[in-house]
Order: sequence, then C-alpha cells, then structure tokens
Amino acid sequence: MDKKSSIAVLLCSYNGSEYIRQQIDSIINQSEPNWTVFVSDDGSTDGTLDILQSYRDKLGSKRFIIINGPGKGFAWNFLSLLEKCGDHFDYYAFSDQDDEWMPNKLTKSVSVLSNYDCDAPSVYCGRTSLVDENGLSLGESPLFSKPASFKNALIQSIAGGNTMVLNRAARNVINKTSKDVRIISHDWWIYIVITAVGGNIYYDPKPTISYRQHTNNIVGSNLGWIARFQRISGLLDGHFKEWIDSNIYALNKTDINITADNKHYLEMFNDVRNSNLFKRLYVFRKLGMYRQTILGTLGLYVAVFLKKL
Repeated sequence: MDKKSSIAVLLCSYNGSEYIRQQIDSIINQSEPNWTVFVSDDGSTDGTLDILQSYRDKLGSKRFIIINGPGKGFAWNFLSLLEKCGDHFDYYAFSDQDDEWMPNKLTKSVSVLSNYDCDAPSVYCGRTSLVDENGLSLGESPLFSKPASFKNALIQSIAGGNTMVLNRAARNVINKTSKDVRIISHDWWIYIVITAVGGNIYYDPKPTISYRQHTNNIVGSNLGWIARFQRISGLLDGHFKEWIDSNIYALNKTDINITADNKHYLEMFNDVRNSNLFKRLYVFRKLGMYRQTILGTLGLYVAVFLKKL
C-alpha cells in the first residue's frame, strides 16, 4: 500500500457517550496512521460533545475536526459529512459511534482499493464480527457469497456503512446525490449508485470491525433464524415497496451516468413492479434478480407474487 495515501475517517455521532471513546481509540490504534477524523454531531445532549472536544484537544484541531450535522437523520448526516470533508483525500471511511475497529481495518481496505484504477468508483465493505453491549462475541454476520451487482443492489443492501471505505472517485459520484430526496440508508444507497455506474464493490468475507449489538438492534444484525424470518416478513408489510420507491425516485433525481445496460434494467424493473401477475413473474425471472440467501430470494418471489415489491 502507498504510505502516502490519505484517509478521511467520517464519524457521525448522536448521544453516543457510552461507547464513542472505544471507537475513537480503535481508530487511533490503526496500523495505518495517515488519517484525519471528521465528526458530524447531530445535536447530542448527553456529554458526547465534551468527549469529542477532549479528543480534539489531544489530537489537534487539524486532525480531529468537529462539525454540526444537518439534523436530517443518520443517512444524511453521513452523506453531508462525505461532502463537507473535502476532496483532497484518497480514501473515505465511514465510522459508527459505538463499534470498534480491528487494528488492520484501514490497512486492509486501502490495500484492496489500491488495486483498482483510481478513476473507477470503488468501495470496500464486508462482514462484521458481532458483539454485545459488553464486547462479548455473538458470532459473525451472515456470509454473502453471491456477486455484488445492480440486480442485487436494487432489492438488498449487503453491507453496513460502518464497514465501507470509498475511493475519491466513488466519493465524487455519491456527492451528486440530489439534496431533496429521501435516502433510506446511506450504505444501501452507496451500493445502488456505485453498481449503477459500473463501479467496483469488494465484499470482504473476513470481518475488520466489531459491530456492537444493542437490545433494540439485534434483529437488524440478522442474528439468528427469528431475526431472519422477521426481516423476510419485512418484504411483505409494505415498507419494502416504499423503500424501493424512494430509491428509484432518488436515482432518477440524481445526475449520475448509469450504464446503458443498468438504465434499461432499471426501467424494466420499475415498469414490471406494477404489472399483472403473469408479467411480474415472467419478467422478474427473466431479469434474474436475487438476494444473497435462498430464504431471501424465496421471500423476494413471494413479494413479487403478492405485489409487495
């Protein structure tokens, strides 16, 4: 890896005083030292700002920069920070406030991304090691083995934003996102956009972060069969269709160069969602859409059958 590569670490915070010290310490202890931390705080009232200011005093205001978030939710907090941090970094790494990075997190992700042409939008992401509130292991997130693609991205997000590192070309594409659209989740949006323009997504099967699971987000981790069935049921309750509507609207409002094949695919996908049952089943099968697991793909076709997509 080029030791001169510069990395912007983008940390978003909101009332994160309980665990944010551990996350920042894990960033400081990275084997790759050439980083600058940008923190976007979205109105914390619990002492988080005092903690952040103590790290700014320790590291200096040029290496630890605190700004005010936009107050539009977590997705736009990350996307606005991606823009505000500037375009003079080689790589941009998203960080949640309550995880812990393994020491090789930045070294490994930048090593992977450096193998791609720097002009090609490229994103590193991957699996996570799951831990509880006390840092005790809960196993690992599901291993996804099917290829990353636009066909998958339109109907599934494969990796958390807390694992994502973008090169500058990917950052510049994402920054074209229209400011007046609803973004469901920044990680899903990045997966959709980068695959839409023909960019590179590298999914690492080996975790480089410990993803802290709280009582209220165990289901979000896909931990266990109950959680997986609940996530599949989410395909059928109407929310998933609403999310896809929002993503497609945002794509149409954002000035990016979607490849000709993907543009045609998107048009077919959007058109067939409101077609009759026979056409839905026929065209969806022809399109070859898939989720990363057999159970997920089964749920997808049930959603197609019930017109919930």
